[in-house]
Amino acid sequence: MKRRLHIYLFALCFLLTGVLQAEAQELPLATDFPLEGVESYDEAISKPEDVIGHVIGTRHTESLQVVNYFNQIAEESDRVIIDEYARSYQNRALVYATVTSEANHARLDEIHEANERLTTDPGSVTDADLEGMPAVVYMGYSVHGDEASGTEAAVLLLYHLAAGNGPAVDEMLDNLVILIDPNMNPDGRDRFAYWVNQNRGGVHTTDVQDREHSQPWPRGRTNHYWFALNRDWMPLAHPESRGEIGVYQYWRPQVLTDFHEMGRNSTYFFQPGVPERTHPRTPDINQELTMELARFHARQLDSMGELYWTRERFDDYYYGKGSTYPDVQGTVGILFEQSSSRSLETETNYGDIHYSETVRNQFATTISTLEGSVDLRERLLRYQRDFFAEVPERYDAFDTKAYVVGYGNDPQRAQGLANILQQHRVEIHELAETVEQGGQRFEPGDGFIIPMNQTQHQFIRGVMERAETFPDSLFYDVSTWTLPLAFGLPHAELQQNPDRFVGPQRTNFDFDGGEFVGRRSNVGYIMEWGRYFAPRALYSLQKAGVQTMVMTEEMSVPIGGTTHEIDRGAILIPAHQPDVEPDEVFRHVQQIVEEDHVRVLGVESGLMPERPDFGSPSANVLEKPRVALVTGAGASQLNVGEAWHQMNERWDMPASLIDGNRLGSVDLSRYNTIVMAGGSYGSVSSDAVESWVRDGGTLVAIHTGAEWAMRNNFVELEQKSLQLDSLLLGRPYADLSASRGAQNIGGSIFEADVDNTHPLAYGYSDQVPLFRNVNRFYEPSGRPGATVAAYTDDPLMSGYLSTEQRELAPGSTSIEAHRMGSGRVVLMLDNPNFRAFWWGTNGFFANTLFFGRSF
Repeated sequence: MKRRLHIYLFALCFLLTGVLQAEAQELPLATDFPLEGVESYDEAISKPEDVIGHVIGTRHTESLQVVNYFNQIAEESDRVIIDEYARSYQNRALVYATVTSEANHARLDEIHEANERLTTDPGSVTDADLEGMPAVVYMGYSVHGDEASGTEAAVLLLYHLAAGNGPAVDEMLDNLVILIDPNMNPDGRDRFAYWVNQNRGGVHTTDVQDREHSQPWPRGRTNHYWFALNRDWMPLAHPESRGEIGVYQYWRPQVLTDFHEMGRNSTYFFQPGVPERTHPRTPDINQELTMELARFHARQLDSMGELYWTRERFDDYYYGKGSTYPDVQGTVGILFEQSSSRSLETETNYGDIHYSETVRNQFATTISTLEGSVDLRERLLRYQRDFFAEVPERYDAFDTKAYVVGYGNDPQRAQGLANILQQHRVEIHELAETVEQGGQRFEPGDGFIIPMNQTQHQFIRGVMERAETFPDSLFYDVSTWTLPLAFGLPHAELQQNPDRFVGPQRTNFDFDGGEFVGRRSNVGYIMEWGRYFAPRALYSLQKAGVQTMVMTEEMSVPIGGTTHEIDRGAILIPAHQPDVEPDEVFRHVQQIVEEDHVRVLGVESGLMPERPDFGSPSANVLEKPRVALVTGAGASQLNVGEAWHQMNERWDMPASLIDGNRLGSVDLSRYNTIVMAGGSYGSVSSDAVESWVRDGGTLVAIHTGAEWAMRNNFVELEQKSLQLDSLLLGRPYADLSASRGAQNIGGSIFEADVDNTHPLAYGYSDQVPLFRNVNRFYEPSGRPGATVAAYTDDPLMSGYLSTEQRELAPGSTSIEAHRMGSGRVVLMLDNPNFRAFWWGTNGFFANTLFFGRSF
């Protein structure tokens, strides 16, 4: 890479004197950029520094400054309109600009309607129609908050398109509708920007050990709850992603870009990625068009003397990533990765790199994307039209003609899945008749059907089918994400004409299904356990001071002449409470039925026809969870964030975030549960935690957190041995990395046998799908009653698993529950909260919080 001294002199000059004009160029960037076909910039359009107070590339622009600039340009330019599409958890605005010529703006609704026909009525669009249609290009930037250069490039792009005059700009505006999404993660960006800006003085340093260069935990990559939003395009767990998908699905663009940064000791990457690791649902022509666009990027970077690479390391497989999600919907998605300065300037193997250079490179490939989209406009439009025109052909070739999903014992999980699918414009229908398939029975009103002869055929297949064969053994991310398994729902593939089963289309799946059986009781109430929001309901009762108990036996409860069989784990709510009046108890019960969609029975008598009775000693009084969630250096930001999000956003429960290095000094008696959601936890005092557990606390150690507990002798489990070195003997050096990688479990789905008589498995059936993305397998402990879940004899349900690992998986333990002194230790070797879309196993986590002291 070229490193120009005048860049640094300029930045220093600006900081010391406030000079706001770059020399020998018109683009307001703190480094040179070769512009062709631009004759001038309109002086009536504000430059970024006029609004945000600094030249792009001389400091890190904050989110509000970006929004302010976009709003200012929308007021000044007839080429630009601004829309807010979401608010982050911290209430920051996410906006996008629609930029095109004034003539196109005048007929924007008409353009949108014509573009919509490409996907919903492709047969009505002729080649002649395509000749006069602009292409739609979605430019997305900096979904990871500390990969900041993309947002700066987006600000420059807006100025360039709004103020630029000349044939190059005119050609883009006339032939394209450009959607600029400048800052896809404002909470993470500001966490990062505040850090680097506040830890940089008047003279910056390139020293990578300097404070500016060393972000504290949690880093700015993630959103408020520490999720990597670039994995959320399919699950849609967060408001940022839901808003972005709303924009995407409204426009269904022909091209979508996803601008990132990578480690500093790299050059520049753009797709296509590793050819062998492209998802099989992605058409070959998609990758061909990606390569055609790559030639424009290469030409641009070659002209600048910049190094770059393609077709290595990064894949195009997981449909939850921003650059891959579009590939299964007739759009060409492109990933860009710039070597990161992170700070204003840093040392690299290629020489020092300045922030302004990273911005320049992102702007360069932004321009090349638009140039390529203009040049390939008709081919891109034709590809999208033909992609959807081929749906009938794909439907005929695919054995599965519809997916049927049942509610099971938890309609809210089914409604949650349907909600996600509908945001992706998947059509879902009521069941018109009973379906019997694969030994399962699905009744009308107790499930729904997704016919495959619809526009989103390929997307549906990509998220619903099980992954069983793979062109490669290496994965940049997970190898499977089968949604019915993730939600733990009964489902079946219908391999016959589904027409007679397809009822009316259902347009919304608001959460409902709450039920009160019987009437107000002078004895008490029973809330059945197992529905998705039952933990939220239970905590709301406890927060209100209502005493609750968990029944550890099955119950037979007569109401109105009908006997109701109630599974273990039911929550007993006495009508007469020490601190809450019966009227208030009943009001709270009505509230949880309405708001949390649970099923509650009003008990007619405490005396049941069979034991146990309502006042049985088999019912344990529950203590309200007081949870310390271990954070800080050594904790996995992602795993901790998943647990925090689950408690706060899904269950309305608080969690105290306590850094691991403080556990030896804080008052742990304030908490009855400590959650170690994943990480190495090198700074955690095991002595302090052990003492607290022996005094009656419950330690919940999840994923790699479970390995910390085993290393520190809280629980002893025998690891199954994989002799990796012996497997690699005789392999050529060049093959070693791939051979090691083939033994990784990046993300697969396993079936486990569950002891649902154990309190930690209340609400579950005998067998449950679990998500696994760790490599180590362990033997069950062998202690009576301690193994709550262990893999079946043939556990792999979906995803990649090496031949060697297939031998280790059967019978391996997944959930262990042990006593230590007066306390408890729970090991969950698989993550029950993965990326907030594994709804099917969230209940195990809830059980540890509420029932962790009941075994």
